[in-house]
Amino acid sequence: MRNLFFFLCFLMIALTGNAQKDWSWWNNLHGWEPGDPGWRNWLVISPGYLGPNALPVPEVKRGFLTNKTEFEITASSHFHSGDPTQDISSRAYVPFANGKIAVEVYGVIFEHYAYTTEIRNERFSRDENGKGVAIGDLYFTTLIQLIKDKNLPNTLFRFGARTASGGNYRGARYADTPGYFFDLSFSKDIGQKENLVFRPYTMLGFYSWQTNDELNLQNDALLYGVGTDFEKNNWRFVSSWAGYYGYKNNGDRPMQLNFELRKDYNKKAFRIQYQHGLHDWMYRTVRFSFLWKFKPVN
Repeated sequence: MRNLFFFLCFLMIALTGNAQKDWSWWNNLHGWEPGDPGWRNWLVISPGYLGPNALPVPEVKRGFLTNKTEFEITASSHFHSGDPTQDISSRAYVPFANGKIAVEVYGVIFEHYAYTTEIRNERFSRDENGKGVAIGDLYFTTLIQLIKDKNLPNTLFRFGARTASGGNYRGARYADTPGYFFDLSFSKDIGQKENLVFRPYTMLGFYSWQTNDELNLQNDALLYGVGTDFEKNNWRFVSSWAGYYGYKNNGDRPMQLNFELRKDYNKKAFRIQYQHGLHDWMYRTVRFSFLWKFKPVN
């Protein structure tokens, strides 16, 4: 009986605490009054008003599939004067059908953030202290090799879908809405000299995601990217410019520069990446990745 009594007291305290959760600070700050649309309608579902991993620019593909299965683990640090963020993410890449098709699954496993009051207010966040952790969205992509090693440029088709599995929507970290994208990427090896390969490539596609705008529930964007590869002796240096261009112009036009240095070994690889935001995604991101490589599935 004593244990039951203490349990009931604890339950009553917990329920009372939840019932008395005070949102007056947010209501006063944004002028919300009874009868106004709910707080979710105030959030802006665009990369300019969410965390760095909410609606990222998809990685620029290079027109062809690699022939080994890869599992990758990445540690990232996003530098921003008002929203420094750190995360751990992973990626699995599996080619099959003699390297003509591949599937890719990736997402953020753990994210830590601590943003300022100014950022909190700008994003209409209800996370009062602006500090916490979150889990990211999960992405699934299918890649199909259309043309490779012919007189025409290498051509790759990609279709990707984003789940709404990301956490802390209340804190304006993730969108809590599904989305999808598809694109074509093209590349051509210009020449080989002393094991040096120079490869320009380009990408063009479409990106769409659901919003909380009751009049326009979907935002559509042109997805684009151009870049170059330099490869020599299992080293690869990559530079690209990429982004997408949404039609609402509410922070939905992220643009960034990407740089990557990768070293491949027989069964493993590592890479260092740097991303520099130019518009609507104003982070400076450094990533360190380790990859395990396996024989392809035929």
